[in-house]
Amino acid sequence: MKKIKYVFAAIAVFLLIIMSNLYLQWCQNDLSLDLALKFAFSWHTAKFFLGSLVLLAVYGVFAAIAGSLLFGGLFYSVAIGLLGFADYQKMTARQEPIYPDDLKMLGQLGVLKDMVGWPLFIFALFVLLLALLALGYSIYRSRKLAPKKQIFRGIIFLLSVFFLLYASHFNSNDNLLRKAYNKTALWIPYSQKMNYYNVGFVGGFLYNLRVEAMTKPQDYSAKKVASVVKKYQGDAETGSKEKPNIIYVMSESFSDPAHLKGIQYTGQPLADYYAVANNTYSGKMLSQNYGGGTANIEFEALTSFSMELLNAQMTTPYTLLVPKLKSLPSLVSLIKEQGYDTTAIHPYDTSMYKRKDVYNILGFDRFLDQDTMKYRDKIENNPYISDESAYDEILDLLKANKKPQFVHLVTMQTHMPYGDKYNNISYNVTADGNANTNAIANYLQDVAYSSAALQHFTEAVKQLPRRTLIVFWGDHLPGIYSDAIQKANSGTTLHETQFLMFDSAGKLANSQQHDAITSPFYFAPNLFSQAGLKLSPYYEMLLQLAHTLPAFEKNMYLNQGTWQKNLTLTGAAKTTYEDYRLIQYDILAGKQYSLKTDFFK
Repeated sequence: MKKIKYVFAAIAVFLLIIMSNLYLQWCQNDLSLDLALKFAFSWHTAKFFLGSLVLLAVYGVFAAIAGSLLFGGLFYSVAIGLLGFADYQKMTARQEPIYPDDLKMLGQLGVLKDMVGWPLFIFALFVLLLALLALGYSIYRSRKLAPKKQIFRGIIFLLSVFFLLYASHFNSNDNLLRKAYNKTALWIPYSQKMNYYNVGFVGGFLYNLRVEAMTKPQDYSAKKVASVVKKYQGDAETGSKEKPNIIYVMSESFSDPAHLKGIQYTGQPLADYYAVANNTYSGKMLSQNYGGGTANIEFEALTSFSMELLNAQMTTPYTLLVPKLKSLPSLVSLIKEQGYDTTAIHPYDTSMYKRKDVYNILGFDRFLDQDTMKYRDKIENNPYISDESAYDEILDLLKANKKPQFVHLVTMQTHMPYGDKYNNISYNVTADGNANTNAIANYLQDVAYSSAALQHFTEAVKQLPRRTLIVFWGDHLPGIYSDAIQKANSGTTLHETQFLMFDSAGKLANSQQHDAITSPFYFAPNLFSQAGLKLSPYYEMLLQLAHTLPAFEKNMYLNQGTWQKNLTLTGAAKTTYEDYRLIQYDILAGKQYSLKTDFFK
């Protein structure tokens, strides 16, 4: 009788693991049961069962802790259920899967609530609470298990934990689990969406564990770094010693929907933006992601280091890399040495993307958030502090201080969710596919308010006694467009946002160019060059690279005016690119030899 009981228990556990893995594939593949079944039992069977083995170890940990197959299975099911749901939500909004680092957001309940809305958030919390209570009850009850069962429970726990720890080193060259995957897996580093699609949710998740920031260049050495430093030190321009205020404004999801096929609407929501942009240096910026990736664009803009050069698994440097660094040269550190006060403003929670820690490492003097800002007005039903309030915060700083100021603002007004933010919307929308026209209309109203606030801000800084330079850009497109619209705008279109550079004194060298295409890591050297300010050797190197590659991200390279999926460089352009890669490796993953020189000053 006991044997039959054990057989049934083994079958039940087997079915639970298989069903949970199928569920993760179903969520990953846009709720397509057909694709999930074909992945598991036709196209990628070996990888599916390797993933199931990992899930079995996860279940083993829960069952051992609970002291019960039933209650362990209950908690496991809830955990996998929430993980799959989160993956589906992220894929829908950003076309990006869940990464291991995303699990850190479990402690940021306010952020999660804003992302999914109150009803789903409360439901998920309720289900999780019930599962925790059941787990606690099971742990309490497990004290009465017989000694033999307690020993068996301990063995299962240790074996499961050991296997998971071993699996966490998935990217090690000698990892047997990775070698088993490699027999049939086709890894796609440049597209994590396709990577998860080809190797399964579990395989893709493992691929993003314990990663190195960059691949070490073969010729990396102190001597090689010194030669690169010397090369560009000779080319660096003298420039002016003037110290204008410098304002960075990374506008959440700011873009022009008029550039997209499949959307039609009345009115001109970006009229105020173009009133500024058409009278100064402006154009389009290449964003790494669609629908998200704010912190990565911010990382590029502040450090002038490129995400394209990082390993594919280094999905979010702010959380995976920067907190581990003692020093990180940036625009902040450069101008602090010139006597600037530096302030970061984000009208939201400080814990998002570890910004508080990251800003300390970058060298900001202060960080103002939603709780420490003086101006906190919101517009109608919008839950976020308005752009106008954020600009008022900046103007107070500029007026109150005699020293030159660097202010970096990350706005929130135009952040998702977009539905029902405004009662009074000036735009009527029609769109292809099953598009959420209500969300698009609210988004249009959002960017209209942002445009007006920006224009007022540029007019206000003209009245300041100190020259003021502004770099304004949208970090990415909003993840609100239907599959039909996304398909119609494949390629770089879904990655192009608006940007401009503004000079209160009207002295930018290229102020008549309104069709520029750039990447955020070029912002600082470009601004300094156009404003006539002193360039560091590092910025000089970047400007030389920009002559050939004015914009690039993984799988998107604007090489001499033509977009390429694969980068092909020769001659001096290739040498400059390799020099840039060497310096970036030196700072982010190497010995930081160049930091001991004047290369970043």
